[in-house]
Amino acid sequence: MSYADEVYKATCRKILEEGFSDEGLDVRPHWADGTPAHTIKTFGVVNRYDLSREFPIMTLRRTYWKSAVDELLWIWQKKSNRIADLGSHVWDEWAGEDGTIGKAYGYQLGIKHHYKEGDFDQVDRALFDLKHNPASRRILTNIYNFEDLHEMNLYPCAYSMTFNVTGNKLNAILNQRSQDMLTANNWNVVQYAVLTHMMAQVSGLQVGELVHVIADCHIYDRHIPAVKAMLELEGYDAPTFHVDETVTDFYAFTKDSFSMENYQYHPFDFEIPMAI
Repeated sequence: MSYADEVYKATCRKILEEGFSDEGLDVRPHWADGTPAHTIKTFGVVNRYDLSREFPIMTLRRTYWKSAVDELLWIWQKKSNRIADLGSHVWDEWAGEDGTIGKAYGYQLGIKHHYKEGDFDQVDRALFDLKHNPASRRILTNIYNFEDLHEMNLYPCAYSMTFNVTGNKLNAILNQRSQDMLTANNWNVVQYAVLTHMMAQVSGLQVGELVHVIADCHIYDRHIPAVKAMLELEGYDAPTFHVDETVTDFYAFTKDSFSMENYQYHPFDFEIPMAI
């Protein structure tokens, strides 16, 4: 069983056995039929993944990691908010008439800010500091811009990354305000594990830990049967993750710069309704 499987099982069991149910309370999310989408949740989950030991991808079900990487590059490389720039359709329901998701995600990362060393957007500033001032304790990004929230079609869920160099290893903390455990958990973990690999490689560093901090960690009511079925499975060993070591420019990575060797996973026979 992969370590990501172990973490996933432990987190879901904690939610199901000890979590708080908002059944009977007023909630914002709803199902396509108009029914309130209730959850069982745990507050303040912290999961740690040592990327130097194993790549954190689940095998209890398939994670479509190429699509996850494509979305990551859309946000962090293209710094785009246009769904036409994205290979998948994961953002289609949040697109406005202008074909964008508003001033959200990649848009925020692409805004330039003035520093004494010059003008940088958030990504380029992090890359600059990792190369020129790796001992800094100020290397972070944050896309939860209160001034622009009213122009975002979805408030950012994964909103902040903090990078910290210890010796020759790059560690990172992903902060997430809300996490749907069935549909999004491993998708996000895979994305930001790949990002940490990317940032480390172009900065001449080795990967260390990815720490995932989730404020509201929940399972939707209509997802519980699928989650319980996954908890009964015995996972496979983690695949071997490969990065094209010839890439030295952050903006030269493509989704084909990464590969998984021996990725085995269980079939997933459940239809997943999406709460909106």
